[in-house]
Amino acid sequence: MSQATAVFGGGCFWCVEAIFSELSGVLEVIPGYSGGHVENPTYEQVCTDTTGHAEVVQVTYDPESISYEDLLRIFFSTHDPTTLNRQGEDVGTQYRSVIFYSSEEQRQSAERIKAEMAPLWDDPIVTEIVPLERFYPSEDYHWDYFRRNPQSGYCSMVIAPKVAKFRREFSQRLKAR
Repeated sequence: MSQATAVFGGGCFWCVEAIFSELSGVLEVIPGYSGGHVENPTYEQVCTDTTGHAEVVQVTYDPESISYEDLLRIFFSTHDPTTLNRQGEDVGTQYRSVIFYSSEEQRQSAERIKAEMAPLWDDPIVTEIVPLERFYPSEDYHWDYFRRNPQSGYCSMVIAPKVAKFRREFSQRLKAR
C-alpha cells in the first residue's frame, strides 16, 4: 500500500480531524500546527494568536483508495473557506482556511480544486495555499478528541452536527463501521 500526506487547516483541528478520520482510504489523522514562526509551539501559545500557526491536521492516506483531489473537495465542502481567520465562533489566524502543500503537484491540484469549488460559494474563497515548511504534532490530549469527548459542550454543539452532515453528504466515502 502506498502512502501520501496532506496538511489542511479549516478551523478547529478537532472538527477537521473528526471529518477526515472517517474517510475510507485515510490511514491516520494527526492534529497539529503549521505556518508559524515559533518552534514546537504549544496549544496555549497558538491560542494567543501571536505564533502565526494555524491549527491543522496531517492526513496520511492511500492514494490508490482516495485521491488528493478528492481530499481537497471534501476539505472545501466541510468548512467555510470564505471567512477570513474564523470558522463560526472560533476567531483568530489560528483558525484560518489553509492548504499546506509539499510538492508542486499538490500546489497545482489545490489551485485547480479551489477554482472548481468557487462557484459553490456566494463569497470568494480566501483559503491560503502555501508551502509546508514544518508540521508540529499537537499535544496528545487533542488527538482523536471528538471520539474521546463526544459529550463535551463543543463536541456536542459544534462538531457532532458537522460530522452528521458530513456523514449524510459523503456516505459513500466512509470507512466501514
